[in-house]
Amino acid sequence: MKKLINAPEDVLRDSLIGVEAAHPELRVDHVNRIVYRGTPKADGKVALVSGGGSGHEPLHGGFVGLGMLDAACAGEVFTSPTPDQMQEATKVVDRGAGVLHIVKNYTGDVMNFEMAGELASAESGVEVATVVTNDDVAVQDSTWTAGRRGVGVTVLLEKIVGAAAEEGRDLASVLALANRVNESGRSMGMALTSCTVPAAGKPTFELPDDQMEIGIGIHGEPGRHRVPLAPAASIAEQLVEPILADLDFTGAPAIVMLNGMGGSPLIELYLMYGEVARLLEKAGVTVARRLVGNYITSLDMAGCSVTVLRADDEILGLWDAPVSTPGLRWGI
Repeated sequence: MKKLINAPEDVLRDSLIGVEAAHPELRVDHVNRIVYRGTPKADGKVALVSGGGSGHEPLHGGFVGLGMLDAACAGEVFTSPTPDQMQEATKVVDRGAGVLHIVKNYTGDVMNFEMAGELASAESGVEVATVVTNDDVAVQDSTWTAGRRGVGVTVLLEKIVGAAAEEGRDLASVLALANRVNESGRSMGMALTSCTVPAAGKPTFELPDDQMEIGIGIHGEPGRHRVPLAPAASIAEQLVEPILADLDFTGAPAIVMLNGMGGSPLIELYLMYGEVARLLEKAGVTVARRLVGNYITSLDMAGCSVTVLRADDEILGLWDAPVSTPGLRWGI
Protein backbone atom coordinates (compact mmCIF):
# COMPACT_ATOMS: atom_id res chain seq x y z
CA MET A 1 0.00 0.00 0.00
CA LYS A 2 1.38 3.38 -1.05
CA LYS A 3 -0.55 6.30 0.39
CA LEU A 4 0.18 9.84 1.55
CA ILE A 5 -0.52 9.14 5.20
CA ASN A 6 1.29 9.07 8.54
CA ALA A 7 -0.46 6.09 10.11
CA PRO A 8 -3.69 4.32 9.09
CA GLU A 9 -5.33 5.01 12.42
CA ASP A 10 -4.67 8.77 12.12
CA VAL A 11 -5.92 9.38 8.58
CA LEU A 12 -9.20 11.10 9.53
CA ARG A 13 -7.66 13.18 12.31
CA ASP A 14 -4.79 14.35 10.13
CA SER A 15 -7.08 15.04 7.17
CA LEU A 16 -9.33 17.31 9.25
CA ILE A 17 -6.26 19.23 10.42
CA GLY A 18 -5.46 19.79 6.75
CA VAL A 19 -9.02 20.87 5.99
CA GLU A 20 -8.83 23.48 8.73
CA ALA A 21 -5.46 24.76 7.48
CA ALA A 22 -6.60 24.94 3.85
CA HIS A 23 -10.02 26.48 4.50
CA PRO A 24 -9.95 29.13 7.22
CA GLU A 25 -13.52 30.08 6.19
CA LEU A 26 -14.64 26.82 7.83
CA ARG A 27 -14.58 25.79 11.47
CA VAL A 28 -13.53 22.28 12.44
CA ASP A 29 -14.55 20.67 15.71
CA HIS A 30 -11.75 18.14 16.09
CA VAL A 31 -13.21 16.51 19.19
CA ASN A 32 -16.52 15.65 17.50
CA ARG A 33 -15.09 15.56 13.95
CA ILE A 34 -17.56 18.02 12.51
CA VAL A 35 -16.94 20.63 9.79
CA TYR A 36 -19.01 23.81 10.22
CA ARG A 37 -19.55 26.98 8.26
CA GLY A 38 -17.25 29.58 9.76
CA THR A 39 -20.04 32.17 9.73
CA PRO A 40 -23.44 30.69 10.69
CA LYS A 41 -26.42 31.64 8.55
CA ALA A 42 -28.94 34.15 9.84
CA ASP A 43 -31.44 33.36 12.57
CA GLY A 44 -34.75 32.05 11.30
CA LYS A 45 -33.29 30.00 8.44
CA VAL A 46 -33.37 26.23 8.08
CA ALA A 47 -29.99 24.55 8.60
CA LEU A 48 -28.68 21.53 6.69
CA VAL A 49 -26.61 18.71 8.21
CA SER A 50 -25.16 15.74 6.39
CA GLY A 51 -22.28 13.36 6.85
CA GLY A 52 -21.05 9.85 6.38
CA GLY A 53 -17.96 7.76 6.30
CA SER A 54 -14.76 9.44 5.14
CA GLY A 55 -13.11 8.45 1.88
CA HIS A 56 -15.75 10.06 -0.37
CA GLU A 57 -14.22 13.54 -0.46
CA PRO A 58 -15.23 16.20 -1.26
CA LEU A 59 -18.50 14.71 0.06
CA HIS A 60 -19.55 15.88 2.65
CA GLY A 61 -17.17 18.31 4.34
CA GLY A 62 -16.21 19.85 1.02
CA PHE A 63 -19.79 20.99 0.55
CA VAL A 64 -20.05 23.01 3.76
CA GLY A 65 -20.51 26.72 3.21
CA LEU A 66 -22.76 29.38 1.73
CA GLY A 67 -25.53 27.83 -0.34
CA MET A 68 -25.01 24.24 0.79
CA LEU A 69 -24.46 22.52 4.14
CA ASP A 70 -24.18 24.13 7.55
CA ALA A 71 -22.32 21.14 8.98
CA ALA A 72 -20.93 17.77 7.96
CA CYS A 73 -20.09 14.91 10.33
CA ALA A 74 -17.08 12.78 9.43
CA GLY A 75 -17.02 9.10 10.29
CA GLU A 76 -13.97 6.89 9.98
CA VAL A 77 -13.25 5.64 6.46
CA PHE A 78 -16.41 4.02 5.05
CA THR A 79 -17.96 4.05 8.55
CA SER A 80 -21.01 6.04 9.61
CA PRO A 81 -20.59 8.93 12.06
CA THR A 82 -22.02 8.30 15.50
CA PRO A 83 -25.38 9.62 16.76
CA ASP A 84 -23.48 11.82 19.23
CA GLN A 85 -21.67 13.57 16.39
CA MET A 86 -24.88 14.18 14.48
CA GLN A 87 -26.75 15.36 17.57
CA GLU A 88 -24.00 17.84 18.37
CA ALA A 89 -23.98 19.21 14.82
CA THR A 90 -27.77 19.50 14.79
CA LYS A 91 -27.82 21.39 18.08
CA VAL A 92 -25.04 23.78 17.05
CA VAL A 93 -26.39 24.77 13.60
CA ASP A 94 -30.06 25.23 14.53
CA ARG A 95 -31.07 28.85 13.92
CA GLY A 96 -34.59 28.44 15.27
CA ALA A 97 -36.21 27.23 12.04
CA GLY A 98 -35.33 23.54 12.24
CA VAL A 99 -32.68 21.30 10.71
CA LEU A 100 -32.82 19.05 7.66
CA HIS A 101 -30.75 15.86 7.81
CA ILE A 102 -29.54 14.71 4.39
CA VAL A 103 -28.80 10.99 4.67
CA LYS A 104 -27.49 8.52 2.09
CA ASN A 105 -29.38 5.23 2.18
CA TYR A 106 -26.90 3.07 4.06
CA THR A 107 -28.10 1.16 7.09
CA GLY A 108 -25.64 2.68 9.56
CA ASP A 109 -26.18 6.24 8.35
CA VAL A 110 -29.98 5.94 8.42
CA MET A 111 -30.04 4.39 11.90
CA ASN A 112 -27.58 6.84 13.44
CA PHE A 113 -29.16 9.95 11.91
CA GLU A 114 -32.60 8.79 13.07
CA MET A 115 -31.31 8.36 16.61
CA ALA A 116 -29.56 11.75 16.49
CA GLY A 117 -32.72 13.47 15.30
CA GLU A 118 -34.74 12.00 18.13
CA LEU A 119 -32.12 13.01 20.69
CA ALA A 120 -31.83 16.55 19.33
CA SER A 121 -35.60 16.97 19.43
CA ALA A 122 -35.96 15.54 22.93
CA GLU A 123 -32.98 17.22 24.58
CA SER A 124 -32.66 20.52 22.70
CA GLY A 125 -36.12 21.03 21.23
CA VAL A 126 -34.78 21.19 17.67
CA GLU A 127 -37.28 20.38 14.92
CA VAL A 128 -35.61 17.83 12.65
CA ALA A 129 -36.69 16.57 9.24
CA THR A 130 -34.91 13.92 7.17
CA VAL A 131 -34.47 13.08 3.50
CA VAL A 132 -32.86 9.76 2.57
CA THR A 133 -31.27 9.67 -0.89
CA ASN A 134 -31.64 6.42 -2.84
CA ASP A 135 -30.80 7.14 -6.48
CA ASP A 136 -28.55 4.21 -7.46
CA VAL A 137 -30.29 2.10 -10.12
CA ALA A 138 -27.63 -0.64 -10.06
CA VAL A 139 -29.16 -2.93 -7.44
CA GLN A 140 -32.20 -2.94 -5.19
CA ASP A 141 -30.43 -4.25 -2.07
CA SER A 142 -26.68 -4.16 -1.45
CA THR A 143 -24.14 -5.08 1.19
CA TRP A 144 -24.99 -2.20 3.51
CA THR A 145 -28.47 -1.19 2.37
CA ALA A 146 -32.13 -2.10 2.38
CA GLY A 147 -33.28 -0.64 -0.91
CA ARG A 148 -31.30 1.45 -3.35
CA ARG A 149 -28.04 3.12 -2.33
CA GLY A 150 -27.74 6.88 -1.99
CA VAL A 151 -25.02 8.19 -4.28
CA GLY A 152 -24.59 11.07 -6.77
CA VAL A 153 -27.96 12.76 -6.31
CA THR A 154 -26.80 13.54 -2.76
CA VAL A 155 -24.41 16.17 -4.17
CA LEU A 156 -27.02 17.79 -6.40
CA LEU A 157 -29.60 17.76 -3.61
CA GLU A 158 -27.27 19.44 -1.14
CA LYS A 159 -26.73 22.27 -3.65
CA ILE A 160 -30.36 22.75 -4.66
CA VAL A 161 -31.86 22.41 -1.20
CA GLY A 162 -29.04 24.48 0.27
CA ALA A 163 -30.04 27.38 -1.98
CA ALA A 164 -33.67 27.04 -0.91
CA ALA A 165 -32.70 27.16 2.76
CA GLU A 166 -30.50 30.19 2.07
CA GLU A 167 -33.57 31.94 0.59
CA GLY A 168 -35.40 31.50 3.88
CA ARG A 169 -37.91 28.78 2.98
CA ASP A 170 -39.43 26.95 5.95
CA LEU A 171 -38.58 23.40 6.96
CA ALA A 172 -41.67 21.81 5.41
CA SER A 173 -40.94 23.49 2.06
CA VAL A 174 -37.26 22.54 2.17
CA LEU A 175 -38.14 18.92 2.97
CA ALA A 176 -40.71 18.74 0.16
CA LEU A 177 -38.14 20.07 -2.31
CA ALA A 178 -35.52 17.60 -1.06
CA ASN A 179 -37.88 14.67 -1.59
CA ARG A 180 -38.78 15.92 -5.06
CA VAL A 181 -35.12 16.22 -6.06
CA ASN A 182 -34.36 12.74 -4.73
CA GLU A 183 -37.27 11.22 -6.63
CA SER A 184 -36.19 12.98 -9.85
CA GLY A 185 -32.60 11.68 -10.04
CA ARG A 186 -30.94 8.42 -10.96
CA SER A 187 -27.29 7.25 -10.87
CA MET A 188 -25.14 4.36 -12.05
CA GLY A 189 -21.44 3.72 -11.45
CA MET A 190 -18.60 1.46 -12.54
CA ALA A 191 -15.10 0.52 -11.42
CA LEU A 192 -11.89 -0.30 -13.25
CA THR A 193 -10.05 -1.06 -10.00
CA SER A 194 -10.81 -1.66 -6.36
CA CYS A 195 -10.06 0.88 -3.65
CA THR A 196 -7.71 0.35 -0.72
CA VAL A 197 -8.94 1.27 2.76
CA PRO A 198 -5.89 2.47 4.75
CA ALA A 199 -6.72 0.33 7.78
CA ALA A 200 -7.01 -2.79 5.62
CA GLY A 201 -3.82 -2.15 3.66
CA LYS A 202 -4.97 -4.12 0.63
CA PRO A 203 -7.62 -3.78 -2.11
CA THR A 204 -11.21 -4.32 -1.01
CA PHE A 205 -11.79 -6.80 -3.83
CA GLU A 206 -9.87 -8.35 -6.70
CA LEU A 207 -10.62 -7.14 -10.21
CA PRO A 208 -8.51 -8.61 -13.04
CA ASP A 209 -6.87 -6.18 -15.46
CA ASP A 210 -9.12 -7.29 -18.32
CA GLN A 211 -12.42 -6.88 -16.42
CA MET A 212 -14.57 -4.10 -14.95
CA GLU A 213 -17.42 -4.00 -12.44
CA ILE A 214 -20.67 -2.37 -13.58
CA GLY A 215 -22.97 -0.95 -10.92
CA ILE A 216 -20.35 -0.73 -8.19
CA GLY A 217 -21.13 0.94 -4.85
CA ILE A 218 -19.09 3.78 -3.38
CA HIS A 219 -17.71 1.45 -0.69
CA GLY A 220 -16.65 -1.20 -3.15
CA GLU A 221 -19.90 -3.16 -2.88
CA PRO A 222 -20.56 -5.56 -5.75
CA GLY A 223 -22.40 -4.23 -8.76
CA ARG A 224 -24.78 -5.73 -11.27
CA HIS A 225 -22.18 -7.77 -13.06
CA ARG A 226 -18.52 -8.13 -13.94
CA VAL A 227 -17.79 -7.84 -17.65
CA PRO A 228 -14.77 -7.65 -19.96
CA LEU A 229 -13.04 -4.27 -20.17
CA ALA A 230 -14.55 -2.23 -23.03
CA PRO A 231 -14.04 1.13 -24.80
CA ALA A 232 -15.46 4.27 -23.19
CA ALA A 233 -18.39 4.40 -25.62
CA SER A 234 -19.54 0.96 -24.50
CA ILE A 235 -19.05 1.80 -20.83
CA ALA A 236 -21.16 4.93 -21.24
CA GLU A 237 -23.97 2.86 -22.76
CA GLN A 238 -23.88 0.44 -19.83
CA LEU A 239 -24.27 3.36 -17.42
CA VAL A 240 -26.75 5.54 -19.28
CA GLU A 241 -29.17 2.90 -20.53
CA PRO A 242 -30.22 1.64 -17.04
CA ILE A 243 -30.74 5.25 -15.92
CA LEU A 244 -32.97 6.11 -18.86
CA ALA A 245 -34.86 2.83 -18.49
CA ASP A 246 -35.70 3.71 -14.88
CA LEU A 247 -37.07 7.25 -15.33
CA ASP A 248 -38.28 9.38 -18.24
CA PHE A 249 -35.96 12.37 -18.60
CA THR A 250 -37.47 13.74 -21.82
CA GLY A 251 -39.62 16.84 -21.91
CA ALA A 252 -37.73 18.66 -19.17
CA PRO A 253 -34.24 20.11 -18.66
CA ALA A 254 -31.71 17.87 -16.95
CA ILE A 255 -28.70 18.36 -14.70
CA VAL A 256 -26.00 15.77 -15.43
CA MET A 257 -22.97 14.88 -13.32
CA LEU A 258 -20.10 12.76 -14.61
CA ASN A 259 -18.35 11.90 -11.36
CA GLY A 260 -14.92 10.39 -10.86
CA MET A 261 -14.48 7.70 -8.23
CA GLY A 262 -11.11 9.15 -7.14
CA GLY A 263 -8.53 7.36 -9.27
CA SER A 264 -9.37 8.37 -12.86
CA PRO A 265 -7.78 11.51 -14.37
CA LEU A 266 -9.87 14.37 -15.71
CA ILE A 267 -8.84 13.65 -19.30
CA GLU A 268 -10.70 10.33 -18.99
CA LEU A 269 -13.67 11.86 -17.17
CA TYR A 270 -14.16 14.49 -19.88
CA LEU A 271 -13.84 11.78 -22.53
CA MET A 272 -16.55 9.81 -20.73
CA TYR A 273 -18.77 12.88 -20.43
CA GLY A 274 -18.57 13.36 -24.19
CA GLU A 275 -19.86 9.82 -24.68
CA VAL A 276 -22.60 10.30 -22.09
CA ALA A 277 -23.68 13.60 -23.64
CA ARG A 278 -23.93 11.96 -27.05
CA LEU A 279 -26.15 9.20 -25.70
CA LEU A 280 -28.41 11.62 -23.83
CA GLU A 281 -28.85 13.81 -26.91
CA LYS A 282 -29.72 10.73 -28.97
CA ALA A 283 -32.34 9.79 -26.37
CA GLY A 284 -33.93 13.24 -26.48
CA VAL A 285 -32.68 14.40 -23.08
CA THR A 286 -32.00 18.14 -22.90
CA VAL A 287 -28.94 18.78 -20.73
CA ALA A 288 -29.22 22.24 -19.15
CA ARG A 289 -26.43 22.05 -16.57
CA ARG A 290 -23.48 19.71 -16.11
CA LEU A 291 -20.66 18.81 -13.69
CA VAL A 292 -17.52 16.84 -14.51
CA GLY A 293 -15.00 15.92 -11.82
CA ASN A 294 -14.55 14.20 -8.47
CA TYR A 295 -17.54 14.95 -6.23
CA ILE A 296 -18.43 11.69 -4.47
CA THR A 297 -15.45 9.37 -4.55
CA SER A 298 -14.34 5.99 -3.27
CA LEU A 299 -10.76 6.66 -2.11
CA ASP A 300 -8.42 5.65 -4.96
CA MET A 301 -10.89 3.64 -7.04
CA ALA A 302 -10.55 4.12 -10.81
CA GLY A 303 -13.92 4.49 -12.50
CA CYS A 304 -16.85 6.87 -12.73
CA SER A 305 -20.55 7.32 -12.18
CA VAL A 306 -23.29 9.12 -14.06
CA THR A 307 -26.11 11.03 -12.38
CA VAL A 308 -29.06 12.51 -14.27
CA LEU A 309 -31.58 14.78 -12.53
CA ARG A 310 -34.89 15.77 -14.10
CA ALA A 311 -35.19 19.49 -13.38
CA ASP A 312 -37.51 22.46 -13.97
CA ASP A 313 -37.15 26.24 -13.89
CA GLU A 314 -37.31 26.33 -10.08
CA ILE A 315 -34.61 23.68 -9.66
CA LEU A 316 -32.38 25.31 -12.28
CA GLY A 317 -32.74 28.66 -10.53
CA LEU A 318 -31.71 27.13 -7.22
CA TRP A 319 -28.82 25.31 -8.94
CA ASP A 320 -27.58 28.62 -10.37
CA ALA A 321 -27.82 30.43 -7.02
CA PRO A 322 -24.52 31.50 -5.42
CA VAL A 323 -22.50 28.82 -3.66
CA SER A 324 -19.17 29.04 -1.86
CA THR A 325 -17.75 25.75 -0.58
CA PRO A 326 -14.42 23.98 -1.08
CA GLY A 327 -16.06 21.59 -3.55
CA LEU A 328 -18.45 23.90 -5.45
CA ARG A 329 -18.15 27.62 -6.01
CA TRP A 330 -19.95 29.98 -8.38
CA GLY A 331 -21.99 33.19 -8.47
CA ILE A 332 -19.94 34.82 -5.69
